[in-house]
Amino acid sequence: MDLKQMGENLGLEPVEFADIVTLFVTTAESDIEKIRKGVLHKDALSVSEAAHSLKGSSGNLGFLQMSDVALTAEKKASENNLTGFEDMTRILTDHLNEIKTLLKQV
Repeated sequence: MDLKQMGENLGLEPVEFADIVTLFVTTAESDIEKIRKGVLHKDALSVSEAAHSLKGSSGNLGFLQMSDVALTAEKKASENNLTGFEDMTRILTDHLNEIKTLLKQV
């Protein structure tokens, strides 16, 4: 993943894209936490809503692997199926940590 190239693909300067990604990180952390809490409380609607938010924001910025996992989470939660979410939240967190690491290099 190359944040500079990703920003250029969106027509943004590196600093502009870094600012947007910084905001995304904060929002993504919140969404992942909402997914965790929703699973804990067996609240599939909350999980689906948070996964939907994460799917859209990550996809819009070009973090497609993260968006794909969030899409899977959204679909499962919309079917009231909250199994396997421990793995999905771990994968989402891993993707987010990778983004944070790349952000430090900009």
